[in-house]
Amino acid sequence: MRAMSRNDLLLFLGFTLVVLAMPLWLQPFGAAYPDLLQRFMIFGIFAVGFNILFGLTGYLSFGHAAFFGVGSYAAVWSFKLLSLDAIPAMLFAIVVSGLFALLIGYVSLRRSGIYFSILTLAFAQMSYNLAYSVLTPITNGETGLQLTLNDPRYLDAAMGSAQAGQPVPTLLGQSLGGFAGFYFCAGFLILAFFIAQRITNSPFGMMLKGIKSNQTRMNYTGFNTKPYTLAAFVISGMYAGLAGALLAVTDPLAGAERMQWTASGEVVLMTILGGAGTLVGPVIGAWLIKYFENIFSAINDTMLHRFWGFLPEGADNVMVAITSKFVGEGWFLTLGLVFVLIVVFLPGGIMEGVRRIAHLFNRQRKSPDRPASQVQPAE
Repeated sequence: MRAMSRNDLLLFLGFTLVVLAMPLWLQPFGAAYPDLLQRFMIFGIFAVGFNILFGLTGYLSFGHAAFFGVGSYAAVWSFKLLSLDAIPAMLFAIVVSGLFALLIGYVSLRRSGIYFSILTLAFAQMSYNLAYSVLTPITNGETGLQLTLNDPRYLDAAMGSAQAGQPVPTLLGQSLGGFAGFYFCAGFLILAFFIAQRITNSPFGMMLKGIKSNQTRMNYTGFNTKPYTLAAFVISGMYAGLAGALLAVTDPLAGAERMQWTASGEVVLMTILGGAGTLVGPVIGAWLIKYFENIFSAINDTMLHRFWGFLPEGADNVMVAITSKFVGEGWFLTLGLVFVLIVVFLPGGIMEGVRRIAHLFNRQRKSPDRPASQVQPAE
């Protein structure tokens, strides 16, 4: 594998700096508390993995929530049976979700286009119903799978490191609550971004882009594209499983609701909103949607009255009545409007807007002021 180019290295270092400094630069936006920061990291990983399949290969999956849920269940079972340490749970979740993705991908990738999307949606819904009502000895049904004091945890017991009190996930014996949990998740997001960056710029990534551009032509030229699409599907599913496992680390509970079709639709929105096929775009889309979900949904009429308090009496009530439809329980309306504006005016997502602005500045910088035209005297 070739060495990273200067631009790739700068992008990776810049992304790392932005992620690690999030508790500082998100403070003015009211989003610097650990629980929300952890979700930024987790769903960023989910979106980066989904982009490997959708953004690079062009296969739109509506069933990635199944791998997300399987990763959560695998991690919680690791906590219950093996150890409360997070690393074995991460590895177990990645392996299980990868095998599950291999099974579903092998069947679903026999079709392409809308038929592939419908197949993945069907598998995800079957997985949700199995977890909710059929495999209750494994998933604990609608109650969800939780840690208890009576869990065997054989590895911890063999090493004599049984934890007293309510069991919570740890890293080498250290609690992963608060900002420690954020930096733990941030490390995995940075690693996930690095791997995705290397995949994108590798010959394997070039093949995926070629499949997205014209898979039929590649087949006619003698390339067997099926192993590449299946590999992309499995890698993407492993990313989703890792994200689900991290969610189980920060909130040691696995429920069937994490496998619903709405969760699959959410990661599609994240990727399109930020910019499918780009490296940073899906992460930005994930952060934006989770910010709307946690910040805008918490705004109530009292906060709106305070915000519009500078207006004359009566006018503030009108503005509160209007804006209240876009916050609180109506935050989906705000998200929907943002999504419509992005799709209509920036089909390439937020990153297309960034490219347009950068191109505008570059053009202005490279074109010096033209001197006034001078009339040449006739000879």
